[in-house]
Amino acid sequence: MTKPFSEACERNKEPIFSHLSEIITAPSRVLEIGSGTGQHAVYFASQLPFVIWQTSDLVENHFAIEQWIAFSGLSNVLPPLELDVSADFALLTDFDFIFTANTLHIMSWEKVICFFQGIGKILKIGGRLIIYGPFNYYGNYTSQSNADFDAHLKYYNPLSGIRDFEAILKLAKENNLFLENDFALPANNRLLVFSYSVKVSEPSPSSFSG
Repeated sequence: MTKPFSEACERNKEPIFSHLSEIITAPSRVLEIGSGTGQHAVYFASQLPFVIWQTSDLVENHFAIEQWIAFSGLSNVLPPLELDVSADFALLTDFDFIFTANTLHIMSWEKVICFFQGIGKILKIGGRLIIYGPFNYYGNYTSQSNADFDAHLKYYNPLSGIRDFEAILKLAKENNLFLENDFALPANNRLLVFSYSVKVSEPSPSSFSG
């Protein structure tokens, strides 16, 4: 049986990994949100044998992911979890890294909000959130191809579309995720890396004894 295959995953896996290899350098647990065909999971886990790579997606995509995992023979890629970002992330345990590729422009903005609100429930303090995909900057497309892609997305689903970097940055900060790097990748895509830290509230004046 022929495995589902994504040309985009095949093209972008090495540019993405050139940065992942410098970010994920020690034994760790990685959750991939929206594993799609499973190609990224299998490739990255094969290159990072010291990590446990947990796949996840909506249940209709599990068959493709399971096929790729079975074909790979890798023991460090785990079968997909059923995960909808608007569901309860608290059912998952702590992860050192969360990776997602080409998902935020597919989700509605309401689900993007749920995505960021859920990250803090499953990402360890000091952990990293890594997001790959296209983004607009200052309200502008970075290329005509991105503008065309955005129109294509909205034609099929008016709630989807390329997200504004500044809106993502604001939403991330509201959920204790702080931008560390914004890497330019081929085909007008970016790799955003956020670190997770909990804000320490300043003591109120009443907490001091006079």
